[in-house]
Amino acid sequence: MLLSDSTSPDRQKPPSVPGWAMSRGPIDSDSEAGFLAGAALNSLDALVRGAPVWAGAWCQRLALTCAASAASLSGRTEDERQIRDAWCLRAVGADPGPAGHFFAAWRHLADRSPHLDAEILAAVTGRLGLRRGDEFLALPDFFDDLVCSGRPAPRLAAAILAEVERLRPDANLLGWWLADCVIAARLRWPFAVPLLITQARGSAFRNADSRGRIRPGEEKFDRAVCVALALAAADACRVAGTLAPRAARLLAIRPKLRAKGAGAVVQLLLSQDAVPGTLQTEKLTRWGARRLFGRLQMFDAVRELSGRPTFRLYGL
Repeated sequence: MLLSDSTSPDRQKPPSVPGWAMSRGPIDSDSEAGFLAGAALNSLDALVRGAPVWAGAWCQRLALTCAASAASLSGRTEDERQIRDAWCLRAVGADPGPAGHFFAAWRHLADRSPHLDAEILAAVTGRLGLRRGDEFLALPDFFDDLVCSGRPAPRLAAAILAEVERLRPDANLLGWWLADCVIAARLRWPFAVPLLITQARGSAFRNADSRGRIRPGEEKFDRAVCVALALAAADACRVAGTLAPRAARLLAIRPKLRAKGAGAVVQLLLSQDAVPGTLQTEKLTRWGARRLFGRLQMFDAVRELSGRPTFRLYGL
């Protein structure tokens, strides 16, 4: 059962993908791949619809992992820690850099209802560093037609990845972003969960004969997407499983926090991947923030994420 305002131990553990639904080797049939994807999506669907109070932090943590995968696919070297630093420690209004913009793109998935129009498409292509072209103009209608088709969510993800590959082979990052969005729209989730790009270089898309990768539109690509989605959903549920007990501890000690502005900090920790240790608000000084985060660490309700003695970042 999902965590809500109650923090009783029996309500802290979110759904997980059962062991019997995880692959133990190569998947040789579409039906088996579809079964794995369906089982994993069922667990993920229960988690999303349960609306845990830490859903924001969960999605932002997944978005960070997706941003690191996007950076790798585009030939960049930033890892999750570097992207988090670029995002959290930048000056107000400063450019977070290319990898930081990838983070912004996948964060955007979880900040709104999953749909696609020309304005959203323009914003996302900009964040992904793609030149704008007329070839993308029909994508919103293609997206809507997919959602209305009634086909299974993994098939829709494969279809939109193949369509973007057909339109612009250099725009594969956009295809992975749209794949997460179309899955959420098909399942009628209130927001999209950053998922699939983390598997782009994984085993799901490796040809069994070791001859390269299975590319969008090729034979067995739909099957590969099903397997990748099952793996990504299982990873997402595991991340939720680590955040839920920390969120429970944070909520349990919230009444004991006497610092002014502590409630707002708790809400930030539940909704964001990371919060700077030098946070300053109308009710909380930087000194007060340092003391508050130290107290939260003492209760094991937050972690220090940077590993540094200064310019620290805290999160669930």
